[in-house]
Amino acid sequence: MPDQSIPEARGPETPVEGSASQGLSRRKLLSTAGATGLVLGAAGGAVGYAAAPSGATTPLSSVGADRAMFHGKHQPGITEGLQARGHLVAFDLTAGAGRKEAAALLRRWSETARRLMAGEAAAHDDTDVAQDAGPSSLTVTFGFGHSFFARTGLEKQRPVSLDPLPDFSSDHLDKARSNGDLWVQIGANDALVAFHALRAIQKDAGGAARIRWQMNGFNRSPGATSHPMTARNLMGQMDGTRNPKPTEADFDKRIFVPASGSNDPTWMAGGSYAVVRRIRMLLDDWEKLSVKAQEQVIGRRKSDGAPLSGGTETTEMDLEKTDARGDLVVPINAHARITRPDQNGGAAMLRRPFSYHDGFDADGVPDAGLLFVCWQADPLRGFVTVQRKLDRGDALSKFIRHESSGLFAVPGGAARGEYVGQRLLEG
Repeated sequence: MPDQSIPEARGPETPVEGSASQGLSRRKLLSTAGATGLVLGAAGGAVGYAAAPSGATTPLSSVGADRAMFHGKHQPGITEGLQARGHLVAFDLTAGAGRKEAAALLRRWSETARRLMAGEAAAHDDTDVAQDAGPSSLTVTFGFGHSFFARTGLEKQRPVSLDPLPDFSSDHLDKARSNGDLWVQIGANDALVAFHALRAIQKDAGGAARIRWQMNGFNRSPGATSHPMTARNLMGQMDGTRNPKPTEADFDKRIFVPASGSNDPTWMAGGSYAVVRRIRMLLDDWEKLSVKAQEQVIGRRKSDGAPLSGGTETTEMDLEKTDARGDLVVPINAHARITRPDQNGGAAMLRRPFSYHDGFDADGVPDAGLLFVCWQADPLRGFVTVQRKLDRGDALSKFIRHESSGLFAVPGGAARGEYVGQRLLEG
């Protein structure tokens, strides 16, 4: 789990699209606090990344009003802040379904995503599960797996960057829960809104595609802390202090495929590559360690995320600092040291994960961990570079296990009147 993630968000960074009545046409908020929240959610700026004024918090009554936009240069669900609930689901095209059926499916999915993200009902057979809620920062994101291109006769349009990931020593992969022709990421700050979108997407698949695997995740709810802060994972560690931010000059270059000057096909312009891994945390073993030992594994203080070399969470880590005995303060195999971009040729990725808990096994061992999702313009230079380095001696590796994996090409956002993937499927 590289030391990069998104600070806990107050809401989507994208502005509200249209009027308050348009955005809440189906799910009217029932209080003036909710109406005030629409203004909060509409405020400009990268809310998911920027530090809020000291003591600021999000009233829970405003969470439902926050809205992300479907149309744009990039798909939603990439640069928005962490959401409280998430569903990851992969589909395989059914026998006989090809390019024509895939295009019709993406057209249906895009229209459903647009409507639900605006707080409207699905166009057909809406279940009414979320009729009392606002958009709740809902995002729906679509991607294509390696196998999709052969299924649709589009092998010549398959990006080289979508070549299968190499094997890693921490892999214990379940093939039935890995890869897939199509991938959908759903996130929202309300569990019913997220489930409503999942059910609508599944129903829209009709006879064109069937679910291959599906996973459910969560993060801390907006407003649960006194001010926005970096999220914690199920190990109790602040997870993601060094995540790249949209305000950085090279952010787009690291995360999104450029319109020209790359080896990617033109239909991927404005898109990104998502690596998806189900990483089980061996919590019983981890929790036997003292706090000091846990901090040595990570390289940061558990209390506030500051590097062991001193300072605050955002203080630059001093990799050369030693203690009175001459030992490195940040151990040579500490997770945060190994994953630093400056220790990996500048390799970086935008992590946007969810935690998960799928119950306990017969011995009472929790099946819990991280639904790892990371974004990059080039997975070979991003995820693969860092994971290979972790493979060679990360202290955290004995406490985690990679149980499923997928790599997906996520095209750029759809313009008004278009559907996601149209440039590929109709180009």
